[in-house]
Amino acid sequence: MVFSSYLFLLLFLPLFLLAYALTPARARSLTILLGSLLFYAWAAPAALGLLVTVIVFTYLVGGRVVAGAGRARWTWLTLGVTGNLALLGYFKYANMAAGSVNAVREALGIDPFLWQHVLLPVGLSFYIFHAISYLVDLHRGTAKPPRNIIDFGAFVSLFPHLVAGPILRFHLLADQFRERTHTPEKFAQGAQRIMIGLSMKVLLADPLAPLVNQAYTAAHPSAADAWLGSVAYTLQLFFDFAGYSHMAIGLALLLGFRFPENFLDPYTATSITAFWQRWHVSLGTFLREYVYIPLGGNRRGLTRTNLNLFLTMTVGGLWHGANWTFVLWGMWNGAFLVLERVLKKKFGRPPPPAWYAVPKVMLIVILGRVLFRSDSVTHAVEVYRGLLGLNGAPLSPDVALLVTPERLAVMAAGLLVIYGVPALRARPHLLRPALSSGAGYALIPVFLLAVATLAAQHYAPFLYFQF
Repeated sequence: MVFSSYLFLLLFLPLFLLAYALTPARARSLTILLGSLLFYAWAAPAALGLLVTVIVFTYLVGGRVVAGAGRARWTWLTLGVTGNLALLGYFKYANMAAGSVNAVREALGIDPFLWQHVLLPVGLSFYIFHAISYLVDLHRGTAKPPRNIIDFGAFVSLFPHLVAGPILRFHLLADQFRERTHTPEKFAQGAQRIMIGLSMKVLLADPLAPLVNQAYTAAHPSAADAWLGSVAYTLQLFFDFAGYSHMAIGLALLLGFRFPENFLDPYTATSITAFWQRWHVSLGTFLREYVYIPLGGNRRGLTRTNLNLFLTMTVGGLWHGANWTFVLWGMWNGAFLVLERVLKKKFGRPPPPAWYAVPKVMLIVILGRVLFRSDSVTHAVEVYRGLLGLNGAPLSPDVALLVTPERLAVMAAGLLVIYGVPALRARPHLLRPALSSGAGYALIPVFLLAVATLAAQHYAPFLYFQF
């Protein structure tokens, strides 16, 4: 079940909200837990047992972490984190490890061993990180333990963030499970965020998918194929994932929860550092708190700081998928972050103007996304050859068929949203007259258009479901 479906919008969500409203306040965590498990089971019934196992195992270990002291406390934390990472490692990376070993065996002239492909359960990467944050927060004392396993299970399985984030640290929601408010204003804000998110996904992300797929499945993409496909993918990925995040934040508001923002105008960033502070903020925060800082952060000198930063981004790349393309993508980002820090430390020049800095950052991002989107390193190299014009210049016939006026209009509208909305936000005196005149109601017909468009679309899950 996905947010951008009639099943969710017209059946699951209304029935769940009705059940939630009729439930006494003291029992609402149970309603959230049962509703979230139903939501998950609808999409992945075979994986429901794994989710429940993670909840029970982590809760029991968390109890021992709270009760323990000294070495015993640390031992239980290690057991809990290792157990969760072992599950993630098996289901997400066993295929990659087996494939890499077999590649080496074949290169040495040894027959590959037989391997049964392991299926990745939906949302595993996200709820494993939620479980780990719970254990670490209990160990650090930054959050009180939940009242019972129902509250904890509701935190891990909370359907707005269950299958694709945002990745929320336990201490951000712990107090909200004990006490939160439900107001008409908060409900209206949530509904508005849901409308924005669905419109971004259906009207701006999904129409670009066929063009991106065709450009990235071409055996030898031309310069026009590669550049057009890469720019379209950069827009598609933003509106798909930012749209999901808007809907997740909105759904949480309907239940009285406040999630932190996950996107802060990343495509207007004037440095790579700023970009990664604004893109998928919840993942960046998680990696900083639970990987970068434990590695030593910036406390052990410049060289060690740069190494920690590089390793953290590499881990972030590997988290996205069990493919060497993701590892290289993480290393690409880590290298540019380190380079930026080194140059700033050495020269200390004032930041360049936005008209130069923003395109430079976006070029680095787009070139890195080639690895992120490609199925293999070999194909990524072929796309890079296309970007350099080594496969010819003009659009290939298959890609040209998909370059319609409607898709070009979608790309133009996407760019207008990405760069126009922050510009207006920076000039609130221009926004106030429009809002006071009722222009905000223009969102309603846009949302209705998105809902109507769903009927004409094929199944299009959010891109981050694969991670």
